[in-house]
Amino acid sequence: MKLSARNQFAGTVSKVNEGAVNGIVTIDVNGTPVSATISMAAIKELGLEPGKKAYAVIKATEVMVGLGEHLTLSARNQFPGTVVSVEKGAVNSIVKLSVLGGNTMSATISNAAVEELGLAEGVKALAVVKATSVMVGID
Repeated sequence: MKLSARNQFAGTVSKVNEGAVNGIVTIDVNGTPVSATISMAAIKELGLEPGKKAYAVIKATEVMVGLGEHLTLSARNQFPGTVVSVEKGAVNSIVKLSVLGGNTMSATISNAAVEELGLAEGVKALAVVKATSVMVGID
């Protein structure tokens, strides 16, 4: 299966917190936990349990970028890293950050945000993703 989502990170399920309707699945990606809030039906259908290989999938449009090591936010996923490239378009830019043990995470953000944050190659930045924006896949 091929997906259009730019961010696809292989890892291993480390934890599953079950709820009545939704659960939180934590995937270890190179030593970094990635949390995904998905339905209990999906957890059961995918057979997600600790030790199972899985992918955290995140659309670039769902990635926010900030400055600092950690921000006080409700978003569960905060990945400190370094900007490796900025590709400017007419309105938006694709910002690529080295995070998650050397993986590259892409974020689609406005050119205005790129300028306001001073994002450029080598700048330390933080990729932020809500757990509800993380999809989970298996082979």
